[in-house]
Amino acid sequence: MSAEQSAGKAAGGQLEDRVDLSAETTEKITQAKQLLSSGGSSSTSLQDALALLAALEKRCRVGNDTPSLVKVCEASLELCHDASDSEALLATLKTLTTRRSQKSKAIASLVTKCLPWVVDVDADGYTPLPVAEDAAEARDALVEELRNITDGKMYLEAERARLTRTVAILKESAGDIAGAANALQEVHVETYGSISKKEKIEFILEQMRLTLQKKDYVRAYIVSNKIKKAQLEEEGMAEWKVKFYTLLTKHYKHEKEAFQLAKCYHAIYSTASVQEEELRWKEALTNTVVFLCLSEYSSEVKDMMERVNIDAKLEKIPECKETLSCYLKDEIIHYPLPQQTTLESIPAFSDDGESDNDDDSGTTLKEHWHKTFHTRIVQHNLRVASIYYRQIHTTRLATLLSLTAAETEKHISQMVSNGTLYAKIDRPKDIVRFTKKRCEEEVLSDWAADIKTLLGLVEETTYLIQKENMVQSH
Repeated sequence: MSAEQSAGKAAGGQLEDRVDLSAETTEKITQAKQLLSSGGSSSTSLQDALALLAALEKRCRVGNDTPSLVKVCEASLELCHDASDSEALLATLKTLTTRRSQKSKAIASLVTKCLPWVVDVDADGYTPLPVAEDAAEARDALVEELRNITDGKMYLEAERARLTRTVAILKESAGDIAGAANALQEVHVETYGSISKKEKIEFILEQMRLTLQKKDYVRAYIVSNKIKKAQLEEEGMAEWKVKFYTLLTKHYKHEKEAFQLAKCYHAIYSTASVQEEELRWKEALTNTVVFLCLSEYSSEVKDMMERVNIDAKLEKIPECKETLSCYLKDEIIHYPLPQQTTLESIPAFSDDGESDNDDDSGTTLKEHWHKTFHTRIVQHNLRVASIYYRQIHTTRLATLLSLTAAETEKHISQMVSNGTLYAKIDRPKDIVRFTKKRCEEEVLSDWAADIKTLLGLVEETTYLIQKENMVQSH
């Protein structure tokens, strides 16, 4: 007995025989269609046709004739759809999918049959079809029913993901952003094996977009970690890479993390498709430089500044080139910079049109970056002063920094607390010391090391002189 002729198991462990009802199925389906097209009450004709197919559906299901069962189920839905009876369609769909021991192929075929009636399967598989206002409720109800049917069925996980996105689109178009975001969060598409890599990334990006619109920044960052950044570097992923980092910048703007913003914009700049358009790469590179200058100093920040500074394309943006060069030199930077207004006028400085204040001080995002710019220049100048001075009067240092003595002391204290500068302030003497006071043991150890180096040089010099004398003597 072949596998096609049997399905299921009997009580004794033997395979049940498959009953071939294909001929009767074709005949009954034809009768049902004729019954519906005949005169009389449309609802009565539909009920009679469905009753005719319901009896045949049971025989096919019990007899394990899966191909005929699929045809009967699809024909039942077609009858309801042709009769434009949405209530009968929902009832029939729910009844057929909840039958005892219903075959998975039959359930899958029912879902596949209904999808073209609610979404554009030829385009992307999730965009809802445009319908009249009076038919929208029936369409939305069918989408929800299909989602309920696919819930928990691994063989329909791709369909459930797409239907969930359809629900999110419908909710978003109705103005329910929170509902759309919550609907998408129910689907963990990263665990699905039947969906392509691109579709998974696109779905996760949609989750990020909606959670950001919902202003759930913590969850948006968690969702972003579902995408491996190495995948975005693969061929054909340029569009998704730019979209991913663009969405991520919104999170980092809210968190006010300048260095992370610089890395995001540099990732956008390094994308091949962006490099081909001068306007786009100039914007991305400008944002990279500006947020690097706004980043708190560290070895990683300086390393990235050095790498960006040797980029040949930076020459085409003179204001960025000059600013970055100033930061890389051990020289005092005078505030404001000559190109300060130009740098602070970039669109990335704004908060995307949102009027909400992100902190208790009531300052806008643009005001925060403006203040941070001044702070970073002052911190750079303090690091430069610590290179050239062991100690200096506070009033003199304040003059160099174009600050008051109180402001100078405040910035020094902040840098000492952050561990980016060593300094001690002697207020009675009005002196700032940038070098640590060394104990006697340290001085003696350094002196001994210097003497050892000196003796080594003397010994090497003596050897070379003797060698030269021996050569000359011969």
